[in-house]
Amino acid sequence: MRGNIAQLMQQAQKMQEDMQRVQEELANLEVTGNAGGGMVAVTLTGRMECRKVRIDPSVLSDPEMAEDLIAAAFNDAVNKANAASQEKMGAATAGMPLPPGMKLPF
Repeated sequence: MRGNIAQLMQQAQKMQEDMQRVQEELANLEVTGNAGGGMVAVTLTGRMECRKVRIDPSVLSDPEMAEDLIAAAFNDAVNKANAASQEKMGAATAGMPLPPGMKLPF
């Protein structure tokens, strides 16, 4: 029994170290979401911090279209950042017996 607890503690320690490494990688990760065939681009970090917004000048003549394209590009970037985060977190927690539906970080 003691061996199992010690092994579980070692696995938890390794997972914690892996997750810290992944969080650092995500902080440095940048993803770009696009809309309107590239007329609007939004770049976010893995922590969902906006780094850059690029808008084609032709979009600015129609404010409603510009708003829609910015929102769409932002949502595209968020989806890409979430996908990258799940992929990296999945690799960090591989082999750990987590209950179904449990997501990390908490």
